[in-house]
Amino acid sequence: MIQHKDHFHGSDLEAIEQIYHIKKEDIVSFSANVNPLGISYRLKSTLAENLDAITTYPDREYTALRQCIARYADTDFENIIVGNGSTELISLFIQTRHPKKALILGPTYSEYEREIALGGGTTLYYPLKEENGFAMDVEDFCTHLSDQVDLLVLCNPNNPTSTAITCGQMRRILDACLQYGIFVMVDETYVEFAPSEADITCVPLTNYYTNLIILRGTSKFFAAPGLRLGYAVTGNQDLIKAINTRKNPWTINSLAEIAGRLMFPDDEYIRLTRELISSERDRMFQELSGWDSVKVYQPMANFMLVRIRKPDVSSQDLFDHCIRQGLMIRDCSTFPFLDNRYVRFCFMNPEENDRLLKAFREKLEG
Repeated sequence: MIQHKDHFHGSDLEAIEQIYHIKKEDIVSFSANVNPLGISYRLKSTLAENLDAITTYPDREYTALRQCIARYADTDFENIIVGNGSTELISLFIQTRHPKKALILGPTYSEYEREIALGGGTTLYYPLKEENGFAMDVEDFCTHLSDQVDLLVLCNPNNPTSTAITCGQMRRILDACLQYGIFVMVDETYVEFAPSEADITCVPLTNYYTNLIILRGTSKFFAAPGLRLGYAVTGNQDLIKAINTRKNPWTINSLAEIAGRLMFPDDEYIRLTRELISSERDRMFQELSGWDSVKVYQPMANFMLVRIRKPDVSSQDLFDHCIRQGLMIRDCSTFPFLDNRYVRFCFMNPEENDRLLKAFREKLEG
C-alpha cells in the first residue's frame, strides 16, 4: 500500500491522479456528495443558447434569479441573498457579524472553523455522540449555550454524519439562542436530499426569528459545483443590507444567473433526483446494516457514515482498496471526534453502488 498522509476531499481528483496514477476521468467519486444524475438535460440543452449573455453585465440586484429561488424555497425574494457559492456567503456573514466565540458540532465541515478563525474568532465544539448514532440530544445541547457564545453554526443534515435536526427541534434551539443573544447560521446544503425536506428545513422559521440565516447552494443537489452559485435566506433585513454593502457587485456571472433560473423550476429533474437517492439510500443502508464488519448510521442526506469494525482494516486501508478500483470514498479520520475507523460515501447510480459494495465486501467480509 502507498504510504502517505493525504486525506482527499471529493474535489481532489488531480492529487489522486498523481499519487495513484489513475486518470480522474476513470474515478467514480463517492466522496464529493454530488447528485449522480449530473446537470439536468434542461440546463445542458438550453444554456448554450444563452451564450451571448456574457456580452453584458448581469442585473446588479439579480432580481429575476432571487424571485426564482424564492419560489423554489417558498420564501419572500427580499429574504434572498445570492453569492458565488455558499462559501462566499459564509465568509461574508462571518465578516459582517465578527463572532468572537462560535459553537459548532463535532464532527462537521471544516470551513466554518476556518472562516471564524480568519475573522479573529475562536471555536468551541459540541461533540455528537457515537452511542446516540451521532444524533443531537437537543435538551442537552441547549444546556451548553450561554452568553459567552455569540454564534452557533449547524450543518443540517450534518456532514459527515448525515444526521439531521427537525424543524421542531430547531425552534427549541433558536428560542434558547435568543435568550443568550446568539445568532444561528444553518447550512442546508444537503436538505433537498432528505426523505422529507419539509420536516427539516428552517426556511419557514426565518419569518419568526431574526437571529437566523440559512445557507444553500447548487453544488450538490443540482450537480453544479463549478457554477459557484449559492444563496442565503434570512428575515433579518438589517443583516441583508450589511452583507450586500460588503459584497462585491456581480459576483455571479451572467451564465450562472441564467443557469439558476433554469435549474430551480426543473420539477422533473428534482423528482428524479429524489426518487434515485431515496431508493439507493434505503437499499445501501439495509444491505450494510446486515454486515458484522461495519456499523452504519441512519442517513438523512445523500451520503452515509460507516464505522469499520474489522480489527485489521483502517479507513486508509479501505480507501486504498477502493481507489485502486477507481472508486473514491472519504477517509473521515481528519474530522474532529472521528478516528481511522470511519469512512463516508455518497449514493451514486445503482450499478456504481454495486461496485462499491463489491469492493467493501472484498476488504471487509473476506
